[in-house]
Amino acid sequence: MSRRTLAGGLAIAAALTFTTLPASATQQSVRFPSAKFPLGAQPVPTKTMKAVTQGIDLYDVKAGTSTDGYTVTVLMPSGRDYGTLPTAEAKVAEVEATGETPSLQKLVRPSVADAPSQTAYMVRVGLWKLDDKKKAEETAKKLKDAGLKVKVDYVGDDGLQTTGPWDAKVVMIDAKTFRGSYAASLGTSVAERETVSAMAKAGGAVVGVNGGFFNIHTAKNLRGEPVGASVVGGRLLSEAVPGRSAVVLKGRSAKITEVKTTVTAAAQDGQKSDVNGVNRAAATDELILYTEEYGAKTPSGGTDAVLDAGGKVVALRTSGAAVAKGTRVLHGNGIAADWVNEHATADSTVKVETKVVDLRTKKALSLTPDLHVIAGGVGLVRNGKVKITAKLDGHDSMNMILRRHPRTLLGLTKNGSLILATIDGRNPGMTVGANFHEAAQFMRWLGAKQAINLDGGGSTAMVVDGKLVNRPSDGAERGVGDALLVLPK
Repeated sequence: MSRRTLAGGLAIAAALTFTTLPASATQQSVRFPSAKFPLGAQPVPTKTMKAVTQGIDLYDVKAGTSTDGYTVTVLMPSGRDYGTLPTAEAKVAEVEATGETPSLQKLVRPSVADAPSQTAYMVRVGLWKLDDKKKAEETAKKLKDAGLKVKVDYVGDDGLQTTGPWDAKVVMIDAKTFRGSYAASLGTSVAERETVSAMAKAGGAVVGVNGGFFNIHTAKNLRGEPVGASVVGGRLLSEAVPGRSAVVLKGRSAKITEVKTTVTAAAQDGQKSDVNGVNRAAATDELILYTEEYGAKTPSGGTDAVLDAGGKVVALRTSGAAVAKGTRVLHGNGIAADWVNEHATADSTVKVETKVVDLRTKKALSLTPDLHVIAGGVGLVRNGKVKITAKLDGHDSMNMILRRHPRTLLGLTKNGSLILATIDGRNPGMTVGANFHEAAQFMRWLGAKQAINLDGGGSTAMVVDGKLVNRPSDGAERGVGDALLVLPK
């Protein structure tokens, strides 16, 4: 394995370490693995187990030791910490002009199922042990004073070779003995964010983990909106991003698949229109459906058709008002507002037809009260093999694939048992988190035949019996868009 030494005498490997998992990792029953920990130098993990309730066990898993330290990373003109070789070489010259000794580091982001590998270059200065962060900060200040944009980085976050450590919480739910059910929750509304603890308490859940990604690029008061499909109690509350991964929950069964959603408005006069979205901000010329779960006002600058439970148009109004309980609102602006005004006339009927299709079976899901869907971030394992669909799922960047972050993971064994796991990260010396390849290895090690990455980073949270059992990287539990709940009945 090639190695590059940075100033300070410590070494960083320029490639990921992959482990061939033993046959025991494909076990059919939900038992904690006896094989060596799959990450790093394959240390023997320590674990403690707590029986939560019938069919549910919680494991506290720790492995590895801390040997990583700090370095100073020079930012490229793009603002990123990596760039092309010529760009990086130009930064090397700028650093040398300050009197410091830079290191040019080749960075290879490994390939995934739907995206090739990517090579980039970083420029770094110095490498200090974990307890010498102040020295790294002093060097960073010197470089900033010289006009360079830099940041202090913990090397364990890079995603390259590491010895850890790792701190994970794992809930194993035995399909043979578990007598409860699974559900999704968006809290009190789609638009608002809430903690997993609050949603678990309100739902009476014995276990809860954060769900899919939520939209941080919309208006501040709407940032609870899921990015992708959300079905709660058989009601579609957020449309799918076509083809992206999702977990489908029904009773005490769970399935990882990809879904597509379609919503159509059919007016009484026979005219139909595609509905572009559900419970989100509207773009120009879009027709959007808002349900009573939205929790915010419809956008201004358009027309609202207020529908009762039977689809009767009970009011036409200028948009920008709340969605009353027991109603839905078809909102249009631009061309879509023209459609609403022409076809959703007062006292007429507009039927809203909703369909959620499982793209693996090509069959529509029955939108019954026990059906729930949570959008995933990235598919990790399929049919027992690593299959990372980062590009399809919208997360094929260097930061998402290679770098280590806290992770929330969901897996299914061959017999349908559910595995929920969190790997804490961004805590130097205590836990390094995982990149996508490491997350996939970890779930295979636990026995998952299918696995998916949910939201992570500061959102990663696991609540068991009303108690937060992991340590969120923000220092406190973050409000998130939705949660997966394990209910006692």
